[in-house]
Amino acid sequence: MKRTTAKKGVTQSPSSPKRAKNAPRPAVKPAANAAKPSIEDEVQPVLQWLKDHSTQATLDGMARYAIPSDKAFGVAMRDIKALGKKLGHNHELALALWDTGWYEARLLASFVDDPALVTAAQMDRWCKDFDNWAICDTMCFNLFDRTPHRWAKVTQWSSKRNEFEKRTAFALLWSLTAHDRHADDAAFIRGLELIEREAGDERNFVKKAVNMALRAIGKRNRALNAAAVAVARRLADSEQDAARWVGKDALRELTKPNAGRF
Repeated sequence: MKRTTAKKGVTQSPSSPKRAKNAPRPAVKPAANAAKPSIEDEVQPVLQWLKDHSTQATLDGMARYAIPSDKAFGVAMRDIKALGKKLGHNHELALALWDTGWYEARLLASFVDDPALVTAAQMDRWCKDFDNWAICDTMCFNLFDRTPHRWAKVTQWSSKRNEFEKRTAFALLWSLTAHDRHADDAAFIRGLELIEREAGDERNFVKKAVNMALRAIGKRNRALNAAAVAVARRLADSEQDAARWVGKDALRELTKPNAGRF
C-alpha cells in the first residue's frame, strides 16, 4: 500500500530506504536518454561534505604532527573513514579526488579506490606527490598494500632520493607485514636486505619508517624474528648514526620475551 504526502503530493513507499545521515547527497539518476553525470558532479558534494565536517581545532592540530595545512579543511580521520565506507569503491572518483589536491580528499581516495584497478603508473604519480608522512602511511595501509604491484614498489621506491617517496617503500613494507597473509618469508627476507642497505639515511621520516618496518618484520613469526634481530644487531654496531639508532631501537623491542606473541 502506498502513502501520499498531502502537502506536496509526493507518493512514497513505506519501505523506501533512507539516505545515510550526513552522507553526500547522491546525484539524481538520469533518464535513459539523459547524459551521464560528470565525475565533477560526484566530487563537489564530497568536497562540500568535507568542508561541513571540518573544525579549526583539527586544522590547527595538524601542525603539531608536521602535516602541511595550506590545502586542508581540518577533518578528523574517523570522519574521513566513515565517509569512505559510505561511498564504497569507485576508482574514477578516487582519481578525481586525488586531482583536487585537497589533503582530506586525497586521504579519502585511499579508502575509495579499488586496489584491483590501481596501476603501477598511478602509484608512481601519487607517490611523487606525497609531501607528509600521514598521506604516505594512510595510502600504504589502506590501498597500496592491496594492489598487485605492492612488492615491486617496495623494491623500486627503496632507492628513491625524495624523502617521502623513499619513506613510502618502508611504510609499504611495514604494512605488508600486517596485511599480506599469503607472502612467504623470502619476501620479507628481501625486505630486510633493503632495510640494512638503507638504514643509514639520516632523514627523520625515512629512518623512522625503516625502523618500523624492521620491528614489524621481526614480529611476524619466529624465523623472521631471528632474521630481524640479526640485522638489528649489525645495524646497532654500525658507524653510521642513523643505522645505529635503527638497530638499537629495534633490538629493545624484538628481544623482549614473547616480542611477537607467536
